[in-house]
Amino acid sequence: MTDNIGILHPGEMGVSVAVSAMTSGHNVYWASEGRSPQTYQRAQTHALVDLGSLENLCRSCSIIISVCPPHAAEEVARSVLAFSFKGLYADVNAISPQRARRIGEAMSDAGVSFVDGGIIGGPAWRAGETWLYLAGSGAEQVADCFSAGLLQTEVIGEVIGKASALKMCYAAYTKGTTALLGAVLGAAEGLEVRGELERQWSRDDPGFAEEAQQRVRMVTAKAWRFAGEMEEIAATFAAAGIPAGFHEAAANLYRRLSGFKGRVTRPELLEVLNALISDAGKDKE
Repeated sequence: MTDNIGILHPGEMGVSVAVSAMTSGHNVYWASEGRSPQTYQRAQTHALVDLGSLENLCRSCSIIISVCPPHAAEEVARSVLAFSFKGLYADVNAISPQRARRIGEAMSDAGVSFVDGGIIGGPAWRAGETWLYLAGSGAEQVADCFSAGLLQTEVIGEVIGKASALKMCYAAYTKGTTALLGAVLGAAEGLEVRGELERQWSRDDPGFAEEAQQRVRMVTAKAWRFAGEMEEIAATFAAAGIPAGFHEAAANLYRRLSGFKGRVTRPELLEVLNALISDAGKDKE
């Protein structure tokens, strides 16, 4: 069966999700209204069909998949409901289980089927590297949208919030420890002991110092987005009875790196560490 699927929105991750759905034989649409030239070019490159407005997309698609920054997830959901969408809505964003349940309740109240999702891995351009976990009564239907693409899927039950919870716990470690490494290297730089620290790391593990440096440099272009994700993780942990302070601090660290958004070339480590040390005011914005 061929579905008409709307993608909100075709960012770096979203466009790879769209391509997997297209590879699986579905018609994939997007709405260019209000989107950036970069998003437009990305969608054009991968042959997504532009319906112009969100209203047109809601009228034309039976399935809508939300792939957006965490802070925008509820706003995107509300905008879809404003156009009386009545199909299946899948939120696959990096949000807390609580937020997923709120969105799900709003969808259910409006007569919309809702599926909770969480993506683990980077954009789905290589087989076996990106997984979409799904929860909800319509989860199998969403999984079928990606039956032949590079995006791997796994249905983990019908309880809304379970897929988001898995994503939060996974990212709490991967992106959380990268933030910790940035803090450690930044502190060592400021205290003028980074060289000594890295020598000791090399004694313990010959490749660790280089790995730590590269991990901190690699996240800079997306740090603005990771800040919101850390806040969602903090809320998830608090609801689970786990102290939230570590990931609240991680959000502050990523926020200090927000000035690197859109950088094509990866900054040198010292530039990153100076941003972590000097931009202290950003954690209060």
